[in-house]
Order: sequence, then structure tokens, then C-alpha cells
Amino acid sequence: MNLKMHDSIYEPAEDSFLLKKHIKNYSFKTALDVGCGSGIITEELSKHGKVIGVDINPEAIKYCKENIDAEFFESDLFSNVKGKFDLITFNAPYLPQDEGIEDVALYGGEKGYETIEAFLKNAKKHLNKGGKILLIFTSFSQPEEIFRIMDKEGYVYEMVDKEHYFHEDIFLYELK
Repeated sequence: MNLKMHDSIYEPAEDSFLLKKHIKNYSFKTALDVGCGSGIITEELSKHGKVIGVDINPEAIKYCKENIDAEFFESDLFSNVKGKFDLITFNAPYLPQDEGIEDVALYGGEKGYETIEAFLKNAKKHLNKGGKILLIFTSFSQPEEIFRIMDKEGYVYEMVDKEHYFHEDIFLYELK
């Protein structure tokens, strides 16, 4: 991935690297990377099994298709996804919406967790029996609300890792 990314594509940052370092700890035959952005997670997943990357941003999909050997297509969360997977990853847009700035790669809704909520309501339908989800979110995205949603949707979850940067904590959770 040496080409310059389009300005509208989420460039890998601390959250991406946190998720990437844990992929090797999961075995799977099939994986889905929701919100694939630059494709850094899809690329890592492809070393371990069959993977599909999806993103709402057509520029991200175009970039990934040109630079990564995996299947990619445009989808708003699960809107165009068919089938079930052993592992689903989501480095969610998790920041609360800033006034006047529109960036679906960063902002998870007015309060920061709405995109995660929509993801969690639909993800179970796309998990194979025994499948797992790896979800990234931050202390800015109201974790207590995300836990409430996970409980309501019937997930069993545990923190895999946490890193602190400046004024926020970034969390990686495994859900079943």
C-alpha cells in the first residue's frame, strides 16, 4: 500500500494498529471487515483466511481494490452484505459529531455511538455459530451506552486490549 490515499479515506491511526496487532490471535475461515477504510485490517485478515472488506466510501473501495488482494465492495454497514462469517471486525467511526463537519469515517453520530448501535443490531445475523466480533471504540463514544446496547442485543463481551492516547482511551472488545 504505497500509493497516496484519497483525502476522504480514513488513514490508519492508533485504533487501526490496536486492532491489527490482535488479528493473529483469532482463527477463522471467513472474515468480514466492516468500514475497511484504507484496507489495513482487511490486508492483515487476508493473511489468515478468506476476507471481504466493505465501506460506505466508494473512494476507499476503489483504493483497496487497486492495492490489496482481497474482495471489496461498497456497503453501508451490512446493507449489501450476504452470508455469514467466522470473524467480523469493525473499527467503528466513534467520535461525537462536530458542528458543521461531515466525515462518516470519524463521526459515529450525534452522540458518537449511533453507528455502533446500528452495527450491533445487524451483526449477529452475519455471524456463523461460534463466530466473533472485534469492535474498536473510544472513551469519547460513551462506552456505557455501547455496553447497554451490547447487553440489550444479547452479546457476551470482554475487553481484549486498551490503549491511552492524550485525552482518550481506545478499547478493543471481543463479542460473541
